[in-house]
Amino acid sequence: MKDDNKILKIVYTFFLGFLLAMFIGLGINTFYEGPKEPEYPIGIDAYTSKQLTDEQAKKQHDYEVAMAKYNKEMQPYNRNVSIIALIASVILLVVSLMYEKKIKIISDGVLLGGLFTLLYSLIRGFASQDTKYVFIVVTIGLIVALYLGYHRFVKPTTATTTKKSKK
Repeated sequence: MKDDNKILKIVYTFFLGFLLAMFIGLGINTFYEGPKEPEYPIGIDAYTSKQLTDEQAKKQHDYEVAMAKYNKEMQPYNRNVSIIALIASVILLVVSLMYEKKIKIISDGVLLGGLFTLLYSLIRGFASQDTKYVFIVVTIGLIVALYLGYHRFVKPTTATTTKKSKK
């Protein structure tokens, strides 16, 4: 019965982390809408070898111009979404560290949600195609991962071994 409880706690932790990351991602998408992607013109089949009429060629050209504009607008949008997600992930990680001793299972889920949100921030950062910004986000992610790894796995062991050696 105890093994079932451990498995259930692990599943709950992952589920909570996943839901938190989805909550952040969907919240950003809901309240900070991105540019609208242009629709491909109806009646133009880009896969056929037939010649396009002048009207179809103009529609195709207009679409390509609109798509280039959309792609250009998406770069700063992706950067901004990445920044928002990065801030949210740091907040989640801080909250998880504040409550790690009081409510361990929820704290672990919030920690995982913060890490998933950090991963989302990294992905959106790469989509911004700004290498300096991506480097900054990856650096922050690395620092956060190193700190959390130390705080969660190394520091508690050091405190435990110190207590044992004093006895």
